[in-house]
Amino acid sequence: FERSYDIADQNRFFGPKQLTLNDQPLPAVPENEGYYVTSAIAQRGVQWLNEHHAQHRDQPFFLYLAFTSPHFPLHALPEDIARYADRYVSGWDAIRQQRWKRQREVGLVGIELSALEKSTVPSWNLAEEELQRRLGPGEVGYAVPWTELTAEQQRFQATKMAIHAAMVHCMDRDIGGVVEHIRALYDFDNTLIFFASDNGASAEQIIRGDLHDPAAPLGSAKSYLGLGPGWSTAANTPFRKHKHWNHEGGISTPLIAHWPAGIKSRGEWRRSPGHLVDIVPTLLELAGLAPPASFNDEPRPSFPGRSLVATFANDEPVAHAPLFFKHQDNRALRRGDWKIVAAGKDAPWELYNLVTDRSERLNLADKHPDTLAELVAIWTARDAAYAQQGATGTPLPRPGQAKPKK
Repeated sequence: FERSYDIADQNRFFGPKQLTLNDQPLPAVPENEGYYVTSAIAQRGVQWLNEHHAQHRDQPFFLYLAFTSPHFPLHALPEDIARYADRYVSGWDAIRQQRWKRQREVGLVGIELSALEKSTVPSWNLAEEELQRRLGPGEVGYAVPWTELTAEQQRFQATKMAIHAAMVHCMDRDIGGVVEHIRALYDFDNTLIFFASDNGASAEQIIRGDLHDPAAPLGSAKSYLGLGPGWSTAANTPFRKHKHWNHEGGISTPLIAHWPAGIKSRGEWRRSPGHLVDIVPTLLELAGLAPPASFNDEPRPSFPGRSLVATFANDEPVAHAPLFFKHQDNRALRRGDWKIVAAGKDAPWELYNLVTDRSERLNLADKHPDTLAELVAIWTARDAAYAQQGATGTPLPRPGQAKPKK
């Protein structure tokens, strides 16, 4: 990139201590300076759009905005939190049912709701007793039925979700500001905009950064809260599990494409599976560019992704190789309608038909052992190939670090 603004401190939305601008370290931001990282990212984007328009207005631009919201900790502007103060008092069970009903009404999904897994939490989460000792008696460690919570716990949990919603609200507002700036400066109808998320909602509950002050307002810089498994389950409706796992709740995210001059369809669903690795091949095709053969004088591996351009016109399958997933010993592979997934290093493989069972309720491993074995063999070979590929070549430095010498 010709310009970059990197936040290597995801623990502080109001006063980050690790920032770089164009790979050069910036001083830490004082907490009382009025800084909020979501808005800061958008403001940099607007600044660079202005610079590009002043210097290269007849040339195309590429802008990548990677917001940290709504990653933990739950930090949001108080005026945005107030908007949602009473929105979630009905609890995660009711909200989950409401969202599932709405999803079916608009045609987004036609599947059953995934089974509730009360005790599914990351192994590094703090124990419930420790959470309550450090965060207060309103915290809970598991996705138990809402009716089992005390009144104090319900108030605390409803506030947490209000903060999460406020983080999304601010991000939405700031994205809107960037979009309106593009509309004012450029040929908006001929600008392709992708919106995507990186993973499902997180059930993590840990305390980092400047820790948590129980006396501080929830959502402020002195607080440190995670969404937790109850609200994460609701946020991932109708899918199973959370971020960290490779079940659909951890990896299924939306991709929205807006390009009036190039996409004639309006408001249509595309159900063909895609992956983040498809974005670069898509952009290269639209730009009329071939993938580079090397990078930093080293051979570049072939792209695992495929262009999504054909799906702009029709909901047709992308000619993918099987989609590979691995994260913290959780594993998955999708080929066509079939998906294998395992929740942990030593966990057995599960097999699902995602056309009929995307909520992953019916494990078909015993009924289709040949399909299972074939997909496991593909995953194993891909895993070995990626491990070998990662062991060669020169690693890229983090922003702000010196580039390795040859």
